[in-house]
Amino acid sequence: MFYSLKSRLIAIFILLFVLSFGALSAVLFNESRSIILSQLESSALEKMEEYGSYVDMVQMGVYDVASLVFNNETTRDWDDRLGEEGLPTGEKILSNLEMSTFLTQATNSYTSVQRVTVYRDDGLWVSGENQFGEDATFLGESWYRDFKGKGERWVAGHVDLVERRFNNDNPVVSMIMPIAEFEPRHANAFMKINVSTDYFLEPLDRIHLGVTGSIHLLGSNGLPMLGQEGFEPTEERTELVRTLKLDSRKQGVIHSDNSSGQREIIVFKKLKRTNWMLVGIVPESDLYAELFDLRQSMIAIATLVLLLSVGLAIWLSHSISKPLSRLVAAMRHVQRGDFAQAELRMPPEVGLRNEVGFATSTFRKMVVQLRQHIKTEFELKLLRQQAEYKALLMQINPHFLFNTLELMSSLAMQKRTDDNVDVIESLGRMMRFSLRMSDDIVSLGDELKYAGDYASILRVRFGDRLHLSIDKTEGLERHTVIKFILQPLIENAVKYGFRHGTEVYVDVWAERAEGHIRLVVEDNGPGIPEETINELRDKTLSARMEDVLVSKSKQIGLGNVLARCGLYYGDLFRFHIGTSELGGASIALLIPIQEELSDVQRDDRG
Repeated sequence: MFYSLKSRLIAIFILLFVLSFGALSAVLFNESRSIILSQLESSALEKMEEYGSYVDMVQMGVYDVASLVFNNETTRDWDDRLGEEGLPTGEKILSNLEMSTFLTQATNSYTSVQRVTVYRDDGLWVSGENQFGEDATFLGESWYRDFKGKGERWVAGHVDLVERRFNNDNPVVSMIMPIAEFEPRHANAFMKINVSTDYFLEPLDRIHLGVTGSIHLLGSNGLPMLGQEGFEPTEERTELVRTLKLDSRKQGVIHSDNSSGQREIIVFKKLKRTNWMLVGIVPESDLYAELFDLRQSMIAIATLVLLLSVGLAIWLSHSISKPLSRLVAAMRHVQRGDFAQAELRMPPEVGLRNEVGFATSTFRKMVVQLRQHIKTEFELKLLRQQAEYKALLMQINPHFLFNTLELMSSLAMQKRTDDNVDVIESLGRMMRFSLRMSDDIVSLGDELKYAGDYASILRVRFGDRLHLSIDKTEGLERHTVIKFILQPLIENAVKYGFRHGTEVYVDVWAERAEGHIRLVVEDNGPGIPEETINELRDKTLSARMEDVLVSKSKQIGLGNVLARCGLYYGDLFRFHIGTSELGGASIALLIPIQEELSDVQRDDRG
């Protein structure tokens, strides 16, 4: 009913409203997203810049302490004396106390440094506040192995064994530097400078990205330095870090999809001094949550306004569109030939008060006059078409019946009683099927059975010289086709095949093909000349049945099948004639798939 006036009015209201509101909403939403994203980028990067300066300051303090310890004579004297063999225990203790005092002073000079501890590979350690001892446990720590084996100087957040001696189980970030050497592998002593992770986390926690967004401080290896949750070293996060490192920019914003399909906004800043990196991650749904809520509210309001507009359009158009709609409905019934329903659908006669009433009255008179004329013409055409179809159908049976009777006579003279009985039974089934002249439509399964009975007669007639196979795709048996379309094709294939050679191969099969049933008959005969194919195609397209009925062509069976299919299915029927893989003709009929026969219909049809 889209072409009704009422539908068009409603459609125009909806179209104008949806286009205007949709365009306005899209512009507002996209602009708001751009503003929010721009503010997020500028604000987050500004805060990251401040935090990066803070990290640089802390690192500078750590490097200053490391330089102080590395270059101090106390450190060199301690390292030299502890390296002497046979040094008395008392002097060792005195050297350790001097070193501890120096470390205490160095630590107190820098507020960012929590503790400085020096180690020797023989298990000795010295820290501030007169704490020292021999404990080789640290030799098994991962940070020691990474320092010695890989030269990694920074250690991410971890619990330090020396800190535990001071009843401090809070994680620390550490920097390790060799003493008296620059290469970690060659150094027998080294210092470990601890900074509490809280010293990094407190200012970092004051930077917010949306509601659930978070910022992570990553080391040069791409792993979190502060032990925060939400950036576990998964394959997804590793790939993200690799992408950020390959990015030539020092800072910026990228968009990415996580493993759950959620869109994320990534803000990053690379720190210069140690190749650390700040990475902020916020889900797009979190960042735009309020904007999405606003959009839902706007959609709800727009839907309400749209419903009110549609109601107003219906009310305004009702007085005009209702009689016109009924008149159009009546016209559709006339178009289908249902004049009784057309008269019921027409608006009642209430006088010629307007153009709609005049059109209704005129159309009613036209229907009455046209009804009788169309009815008579239609019935005559239908009877003529049915007569043509029946004539074509009657043309099929004599072609194989005479040959079969001659075969039965020959078998009787040869006293081949069993073969004669088989032929008679097959012929009987075929005749019962043929005599159901009221059934123009049969199931594909019945049509294949009919072709199978005919194939049985041919096998008796030609023996081992005939190789005939019939196959089908499962599930097609209940679909309907017009009857007697396979047997004439098989008959032609066998007849012209034996004229061409001493052995004949015929393959028949049915399959589903894009809304059609494809019936194919292939043989190893001489094939069909191109001029004959063109002639058959022209006759099928022109649908001149009298040409087929009086045709003297060698392909009368094929022409009959194509004519009947064209007459029954019209433009929905297609066919293809070409060369088969067997070297002969290949005939393919493409018949539209129609409703299946029910079990009751199949029983009624025998």
